[in-house]
Amino acid sequence: MRLTSIHTYPIKGCHRLDHDGAFVHRWGLAGDRRWMVVDADGVGVTQRDTTRLVGLRASVRPGGLSLRADGQPDLDVPEPAGGEPVPVRTFRSRAFPVPALPAGQDADDWLTALLGRPVRLVWLAQPTRHLAAGSREHDTGDQVSFADAYPVLLANAASLDGLNDWLAEAGEEPVPMTRFRPNLVVSGAPAWAEDDWVGRPLRIGDRLFRAAGPCDRCVVTTTDQETGVRTKEPLRTLGRHRNVKQKLLFGLNLVPIDSGPLAVGAPIVVEP
Repeated sequence: MRLTSIHTYPIKGCHRLDHDGAFVHRWGLAGDRRWMVVDADGVGVTQRDTTRLVGLRASVRPGGLSLRADGQPDLDVPEPAGGEPVPVRTFRSRAFPVPALPAGQDADDWLTALLGRPVRLVWLAQPTRHLAAGSREHDTGDQVSFADAYPVLLANAASLDGLNDWLAEAGEEPVPMTRFRPNLVVSGAPAWAEDDWVGRPLRIGDRLFRAAGPCDRCVVTTTDQETGVRTKEPLRTLGRHRNVKQKLLFGLNLVPIDSGPLAVGAPIVVEP
């Protein structure tokens, strides 16, 4: 098995960045979801709320971000150097507030114009827990970015092939891996092999991860990541074939055990 691609999403819900390599922190990949758009209540705005986020292209630069979108001027946003933290939540329910720093009025105005609704941009200076451990067997620990639940999401290319076979049988169009917004994509494993990795150590190159559990998918997977067009697939097909306890599963959540560089092409070993 090999690592075939690496992806980050600088602002939660934005268009992906593709990488040949990335630095792994205990809280996730460097530059991944340290920023979030929030509404007037301080709750994260994601593609669940608006498909306009697919047009937001954010790239990490030293000390901040560069924002691009069709029809808007480019904008450089520095990491907030200080100021009063504001409480924000990744979800309206089940998430608890964590402190984040406001990015400033210029960024707020730019994103408000893009999304057509009043929003703010905030930066997570210190990755921290924002969901209770609850009943999860494999918890994230106390460090995570603005990712939904876990620091890193892995997807298996063969599982996507299997899903697309089911879609073809139903007379539906295939979907690309971008629909699932993974951080890491692997090849060389059988379809759905990742189901058997849960709870086991996973070594990718020199980096060690804990396979924390399968990923429950939402409406974001029905959104074309280039156009924002939303349909009923692949959720409808996942509901027929990958429905486990009312959760539609695709992908594997990972928790990093150590820190260091990771590169495309790295071998993958599932340890006992």
